[in-house]
Amino acid sequence: MHSPTSATASVATPEEALERLGLSLPSAPSPIGNFVNAVRVGDLLFVSGQGPVRTDGTLLTGKVGGTVSVEDAYEHARLVGLNLLAVIRQEVGDLSRIKRVVKIFGMVNAAPDFTDHPKVVNGCSDLFGEVLSHAGIHARSAVGMGSLPNDITVEIEAIVEIATK
Repeated sequence: MHSPTSATASVATPEEALERLGLSLPSAPSPIGNFVNAVRVGDLLFVSGQGPVRTDGTLLTGKVGGTVSVEDAYEHARLVGLNLLAVIRQEVGDLSRIKRVVKIFGMVNAAPDFTDHPKVVNGCSDLFGEVLSHAGIHARSAVGMGSLPNDITVEIEAIVEIATK
């Protein structure tokens, strides 16, 4: 059993956690419509829905439960989580300023009979827990949609509490 002092000393910053996981944040994606990536109101940052966009601009597309497996869509949702973190970093400068992920709303481009939406959105939730520890544990919704913009597999938006400087 670790003492509180040793446990605290071993807590990694979000950037260190990303490095330990072999991940790096991309540049924040540009909005695809007439909106901004995030709006700050007080200590809350409302992050617009992000999709599974690779660093080369490639979109991951298809119907989950049809042409896309749950396992692949889970990885797509992890990528969305990285894009959400990239937007947050762009907006506040340092991921260590994330006090708490309050809520995420996950939308899955699903085949009509698909019912495992939570398993897909877990990709983002798991990433937030791995990178942000307790601050990444959040409330959430995971729903199916008949379609999503550009046929992407998953879109997730977030509400994040930001620590003041």
